[in-house]
Amino acid sequence: MERRLAAILAADIVGYSRLMGSDESGTLSAVKNCRTELLNPKIEQHRGRVVKLTGDGMLVEFSSIVNAVACADEVQREAAQRNLSVLEEKRIEFRIGIHLGDVIVEDGDIFGDGVNVAARLETLAEPGGIAVSASVRDHVGSRLDLSFEDRGEHRLKNIKEPVRVYAISPRRALPLKVNKAALTAAREKHKQLVAVLPFTNMSGDAEQEYFSDGITEDIITDLSKVSNLYVVARNTAFTYKGKSVQVKQVAAELGVDFVLEGSVRKVGQRVRITGQLIDARNGGHLWADRFDRDLTDIFAIQDEITHAIVDQLKIKLLPEERRAIEAEPTSNVEAYTYYLRGRQLSHTWTRPYLVLARRMFATAVALDPEYARAYAGMADCESALRDWHAGEYTLQGILSLSAKALALDPNLAEAHASRGLALHQDGRDGEALVEFEKALALEPDLYEANFHYGRFLFMQGKFEGAITFFTRAAEIRPDDYLSPIHLMSACRSLGLMEEREHWARVCIERAEQALERHPENSGPAHRGALALAHLGDAEGAKEWVKRAQMIDPDDIVAQYNIACVYALLNECDAALDLLESLLPQSSCYHVLWFKHDSDLDSVRDHPRFEKMLDAIAACSALMDFKEASE
Repeated sequence: MERRLAAILAADIVGYSRLMGSDESGTLSAVKNCRTELLNPKIEQHRGRVVKLTGDGMLVEFSSIVNAVACADEVQREAAQRNLSVLEEKRIEFRIGIHLGDVIVEDGDIFGDGVNVAARLETLAEPGGIAVSASVRDHVGSRLDLSFEDRGEHRLKNIKEPVRVYAISPRRALPLKVNKAALTAAREKHKQLVAVLPFTNMSGDAEQEYFSDGITEDIITDLSKVSNLYVVARNTAFTYKGKSVQVKQVAAELGVDFVLEGSVRKVGQRVRITGQLIDARNGGHLWADRFDRDLTDIFAIQDEITHAIVDQLKIKLLPEERRAIEAEPTSNVEAYTYYLRGRQLSHTWTRPYLVLARRMFATAVALDPEYARAYAGMADCESALRDWHAGEYTLQGILSLSAKALALDPNLAEAHASRGLALHQDGRDGEALVEFEKALALEPDLYEANFHYGRFLFMQGKFEGAITFFTRAAEIRPDDYLSPIHLMSACRSLGLMEEREHWARVCIERAEQALERHPENSGPAHRGALALAHLGDAEGAKEWVKRAQMIDPDDIVAQYNIACVYALLNECDAALDLLESLLPQSSCYHVLWFKHDSDLDSVRDHPRFEKMLDAIAACSALMDFKEASE
């Protein structure tokens, strides 16, 4: 029996069963081409040996761990590039796991824990990504220009000792969301094609990210008002946030000719903004400038940047476009700063942060009583808080806030989305639907519109539609760990197990990043616990539960999610105990989640849960009566 130390690479195709179910012959042909044109040449180039093939995967042995990782990295890069011209539902994507360990060799095949670990690591990898063990990371070190993200220790099936796992970030996320149809149409109309990369926060304070992001978003919004410009969507551009990139590479991936990049430094009442517009076709700088001014000049700086780009690209503004660019949502820069901070905090959907976000919006309103977006922000926060604390804010008050926002700006998508959410909570779903559709028509890429509409559909048991809008929300905000939670449940309800697992991993990754930034926030902890429970990691889920309870033991949202964790782990008594304690504290709207949340399926037939359903039915009848009487 021969033994040797080897680098083992295990790979499989993401969603293979789904691909085969929709187009068997086309999938087989695409897989064959991928092996012939991409996998086999890369493996041979890096001196690997294909041990065996399966229908949707392969096992490869390398004598050099550096060669194995380099091969995997190049495969994922080129696979992402190949997929640019392929419809998303037909793309061939890989998960790859790599381990360095002892193997047993027999008749050309390899066996042993080394192989098993590689196979388990492959299941932990993101679509388009690579998961490796600590031994791989330690041996590769800095030999390759790659970054390794620590994903913590994992207990792998049939492996005695826990394995520390590292991920090499998936590159396929960068080009995925390019709107090819819109890009082609823009080229046919001879529009100038521009991407605005997230401006770098140079303030030396991570808490100032909200300000640099807000500046970037406003510049994108202003440029998008120019009819002869095609501007890459905010959610696509922000996939490059925090990454060191080459302008030519970015332009090629996004299909644009010009790239705007810059930085923001905010210190006290001074702000310094730099910007440069680059012609990606030849690398030349068309325009560059630095603005070092008082913070009160921030709106003037944004206008100057927009006009400079329009001038350099030789675009003549129409009168209405000029007016739209120069119309500011507020003239008060302090109110603007409070609004941006509140918007960032409101995305957590955790009580302490929502209370703080509402305070920020309220301060913005006090500074500028005509600030429509701030009123919409207040309405959003109160609706989210009322989900779980019904006595705290009235629906009438929330509807008044959204009405005030719409009176100030009838075309404000945020206000329509906020009003839709409040109407939905009031049981007026027909009116809510109209408001959500208005919001999405005005601003299809508005996070709140997509997220709230996804919740609206989820509550009606329309899971296919909910998946569409939660997916959009998760794409719009790469730090959104809320939408993946709902996507896991919706996919589970529809029996989409591969998709459910994908979103669980997305949630865990984003929740980990959120906890690193804000360890005092319980939201990522209890939502990450849910994701781990969906993956069957009972030990990991319970560790995250403990963390959430230590951070905020009284959080009603956390307690509900923890009850779902116990239900998913089939610890029914613990789940029911929590649900029973929560029921008297919950709003009528919240208890309706009990009805559609598939995370609670394991306790649904229990007599204790059936008693709770009676309360839910009574609450639903009350809402129906209220709607009919109005």
